[in-house]
Amino acid sequence: MNLLQGIFGDENRRRLKEASKTVEAINALEPSMQALDDAALKAKTPEFKDRLAAGETLDDILVEAFAVVRETAVRTLGQRHYDVQLIGGMMLHRGYIAEMRTGEGKTLVSTLAVYLNALAGKGVHVVTVNDYLARRDAQWMGQVFAFHGLSVGVINDQNHSYLYDAGHQEVDEERDELGSFRIFYEFLKPGTRRQAYEADITYGTNSQFGFDYLRDHTAQNPRQVVQRGHHYVVIDEVDSVLIDEARVPLILSTASDNPEGLYQAMDAVAKSLNEESDYTVDEKLRAVSITDAGIEKAEKALKIKNIYTEENIKLVHHLETALRARAVFQRDRDYVVQGTEVIIVDQFTGRLQEGRRYSDGLHQALEAKERVPIKQESKTMASITYQNYFKFYDTLSGMTGTAKSSEEEFQKVYGLDVVVIPTHRPIQRIDQVDLIYQTEEAKFKAIAEKVKEKQRAGQPVLVGTVSVEKNELLSAYLTQMGVPHQVLNAKNHEKEGEIIAQAGKPGSVVIATNMAGRGVDIKLGGNPATHEQEDEVRSLGGLFVLGTERHDARRIDDQLRGRSGRQGDVGETQFYVSLEDPIMRIFGGDRIKKIVGTLGLGADEAIQNKMISRQLENAQTKVEGFHFDGRKAVLDYDNVLSYQRDTVYERRQKILFGDESTIAEIEQDIMSVNDELSAKIKEKRDALTPEQYREVFTRIALYVMDTLWMQHLQVMDYTRQSVNLRAYGQRDPLVEYKKEGLRLYQEMGNTFTGRLAELLANVEVKPPSATKNETDASANTPAFEKKSDTIEIIKDGEVRRIKEKKLDDYLAAGWERRQ
Repeated sequence: MNLLQGIFGDENRRRLKEASKTVEAINALEPSMQALDDAALKAKTPEFKDRLAAGETLDDILVEAFAVVRETAVRTLGQRHYDVQLIGGMMLHRGYIAEMRTGEGKTLVSTLAVYLNALAGKGVHVVTVNDYLARRDAQWMGQVFAFHGLSVGVINDQNHSYLYDAGHQEVDEERDELGSFRIFYEFLKPGTRRQAYEADITYGTNSQFGFDYLRDHTAQNPRQVVQRGHHYVVIDEVDSVLIDEARVPLILSTASDNPEGLYQAMDAVAKSLNEESDYTVDEKLRAVSITDAGIEKAEKALKIKNIYTEENIKLVHHLETALRARAVFQRDRDYVVQGTEVIIVDQFTGRLQEGRRYSDGLHQALEAKERVPIKQESKTMASITYQNYFKFYDTLSGMTGTAKSSEEEFQKVYGLDVVVIPTHRPIQRIDQVDLIYQTEEAKFKAIAEKVKEKQRAGQPVLVGTVSVEKNELLSAYLTQMGVPHQVLNAKNHEKEGEIIAQAGKPGSVVIATNMAGRGVDIKLGGNPATHEQEDEVRSLGGLFVLGTERHDARRIDDQLRGRSGRQGDVGETQFYVSLEDPIMRIFGGDRIKKIVGTLGLGADEAIQNKMISRQLENAQTKVEGFHFDGRKAVLDYDNVLSYQRDTVYERRQKILFGDESTIAEIEQDIMSVNDELSAKIKEKRDALTPEQYREVFTRIALYVMDTLWMQHLQVMDYTRQSVNLRAYGQRDPLVEYKKEGLRLYQEMGNTFTGRLAELLANVEVKPPSATKNETDASANTPAFEKKSDTIEIIKDGEVRRIKEKKLDDYLAAGWERRQ
């Protein structure tokens, strides 16, 4: 590889060299931009739009547009883009991943590419890792875009969408100083979700964008569709979004019936079984296998002769699920219980995933285990992986502090290259070699002692843990030793953003999960800080970052290290590891244990050994490869569905929006099913006006299509589970899945035509009244949907249309009737 780089040159270096020439051109324009008054600078935006309309490309106006954004940022934010930030903006515009170290100003970098691409008028999406950062970035960077008359929207959960409000200059200076962590809500006014998407620039999380896509493709009315296409997207913390969260597909569900008492009964059986004799656990695969003895015991407990008969086969699935809930899933690591709810904890980010539920009855099994009310099991209405969702964008780009170690996956799955952007100032941070202990208890005692020592000296400390459980364990140790500290569990991002911003204050001790406070800079001395406060912390060695164990992915460790030493500051990082840590136990192998064993260490002694640290990094590489295979398997199977989904959704949207040629083609198909049905359909059509018949046709066609698609997804899910058994017959499960998928898809298409013809022929509709006085809209509506029965309600700027009989329920939930 090095030889090839020597012959052909390093691609990263070539891109940076090429971009540096463009930076010189942008810098040459700076004096002329500074000479413009506000009105002349604002006039550049309509000028750019006119030039694009006349045939110029975005690349043609890039130099001038970047110079305009840089000057605008100086006037509105009081911040000037460094040269390396201009390079980062170019890479984002070209559809690369810009790897920029923590603290290098990625949020400011994004304004360059976002402004340029927003000029096309097709909408730009900016993806953040949580709702708090979406609101923060919109109200903080929104002033740059609003200066040029570009609109900015924010999508949060379903009930909260915002539009940027450029007024409120009385708090503008305070926002410029504190906007990196505090949200000034004066600049965000409630709006509808569609308004947020119609804005030139829309901020939101990856899950909100993905779920809105699925909801748009299950909408029953064109007015319910909110997205307007997928033109250009910038993903902040791109590795977290496209890799860490990519193993779990987005699933839009609807409730299905729960078998009475089944989950409680299975939990009781699972509780009575013993590990090893009745079942075995594979920690690597997070799976359980029931032994013959366990099956016998379960059959006895359930009072059935054979659990593997056709009528009992589902019980095997529920029993294995109940066992996984007890043996594999741990409270405060994989999930937390809040009130009467079981909430998933993202294992990579430590973030609570409220509203997300495990499928296949696993969530119900956890609820039974924790003795909380069991919610209905769900049926999948629509699903998509992040990999396939983000492929819809014409241009996909992203930024993060850690992408190079996962470049292979970015290239293979998304076709994205990683460009490493140089830092503005040289890195001064010291990364110490890992300290390795024999037991977890010895490790945590040593961590507590180290934190106490640093805190007494006045040096700020940030401790990174992998789970809520470890957070609370370490907190107990520090409390016992009398060390004042704050614990962040990624539960309240806004509050935690403010706390993490002050983690650089002298004597501060903060314990945080991986995602807590992510996206917020830690400035030495606090934020804001005087020069004296900054110098005091610098003299103590800067921010000390301590990792309590190595994560599965090296990127997560690098992100934690990156919290220290921002913008050339001094700092120090150290990881504490024990042989009982999951990654050492599962993937480290016996070799590390033998090395440590030969050294004859005492229980509380630690070693620093570069060879062991390398072994640990090799273990991380194994885990990363293992997880990559898992994500690739999810994608391989979803790719089979992807073509089918795209075809079904494209046809569905054409029906929803009344595409004449699609509807004519479907009508031609249904009229050829048989003569009797054709005659009945023609009779119905003649009894209604063309508008009324079209409405009946659309509603029934959507109903049939949605019902069949839901059934198809369910059957495909069962098929995916069953094809694995065909591997025993020397057949590739994926090839078998593709064959079955094609057959089932063709069957669904044939069933659609027949079912639609049957329902259209037999649906009961009343023709419109001939009374002259009936001139309102309801007079032209068939009896199965009277518009007078529906009303509009509003809450936090979101408008919905509901049946009038449901009004009281919505009023109780805080909605108001729209006048």
